Amino acid sequence: MAKAASAEPLKTVQAGVLEISYAEAGPAAGPPVILLHGWPYDIHAFDAVAPILAAAGQRVIVPYLRGYGATRFLAADTLRNGQPAALAMDAIALMDALKIERALLGGFDWGARTADIVAALWPERVKALVAVSGYLIGSQAAGKQPLPPQAELQWWYQFYFATERGRLGYDQNRHDFNKLIWQLASPKWQFDDATYDRSAAAFDNPDHVAIVIHNYRWRMGLAEGEPRYDAIEQRLATGPAIGVPTITMEGDANGAPHPPPAAYRAKFTGKYEHRTIGGGIGHNLPQEAPKDFAQAVLDASRLG
Repeated sequence: MAKAASAEPLKTVQAGVLEISYAEAGPAAGPPVILLHGWPYDIHAFDAVAPILAAAGQRVIVPYLRGYGATRFLAADTLRNGQPAALAMDAIALMDALKIERALLGGFDWGARTADIVAALWPERVKALVAVSGYLIGSQAAGKQPLPPQAELQWWYQFYFATERGRLGYDQNRHDFNKLIWQLASPKWQFDDATYDRSAAAFDNPDHVAIVIHNYRWRMGLAEGEPRYDAIEQRLATGPAIGVPTITMEGDANGAPHPPPAAYRAKFTGKYEHRTIGGGIGHNLPQEAPKDFAQAVLDASRLG
């Protein structure tokens, strides 16, 4: 079997405001697939997915998001902005830099939200979509609305991050903090220390804390974004439908906040399928069920 993409020497490309570090696998002329990780995860989430796709002839690209791994800002004075529109524009900038006109996008957590946004606003750039937890597009207005108590409890870290104590605590304890998130989000996944530590190295990025804190504060309306993204956020606030061919996925043991599939079914107006993966699969579905995720990507590619 082919090696994981992350086992190969990483590549870099200047894209927008970033120098993006990314792994690549498969034939250079193959249909491009861009796989996007979330928080607090990294490109190793796709280590067992990429070889399957590469063996099927796909060109697989797995970037470190802003604030993770070896991805860096080009300028010291650029706002360390974690708002969703900025992450989506990073994906578009990466595609432009690599001269990729259309790609299949797949992701989970922040990565699924980013893929959703690109598919909703720039459908001409997206061949098909695989999104764990479905439709994750939101807005500051929605983020200000209270939820039922049990749902609010699941977002405890968001309230922690809203405080200076939370920022300091995350900065000082990010290794153990994120390991706790892994355990809570995937309660039945028995990952070992080596697996976690391999990903945790990505959190040593000098911009990691700033990006994470800004992301969650922005979503609650506690931090400003950048004016350049205002028009995009205004479009996202309308809850735009996604018309590209899509497969949404969910694990049967996802301990992280996530919407039920029925709540977002109407948001997908093109060819569509939902798959719930059993066997105690949690939030990090690509790493916990890589064969299922890879099969969804291959199947979605045929839909497109």
